[in-house]
Amino acid sequence: MSGLATVLLTIAFVVIVALLAAAGAGKLARLDGATYPTAVMRAATTFATVLTLAATLAGALSQVFS
Repeated sequence: MSGLATVLLTIAFVVIVALLAAAGAGKLARLDGATYPTAVMRAATTFATVLTLAATLAGALSQVFS
């Protein structure tokens, strides 16, 4: 598998994990009694946090292994 394919598959995997985490956070917020706008905001925050964490981790690992 080429390097580009590996990078694209990794990006797709991270986005899917972020979407699953966001869906879970939104569902838990609704079960906790939050309104729909509040639940969507919690889901969006979770999505952005997971992507930020993945980017930070990738940056740190690239510094370690280069």
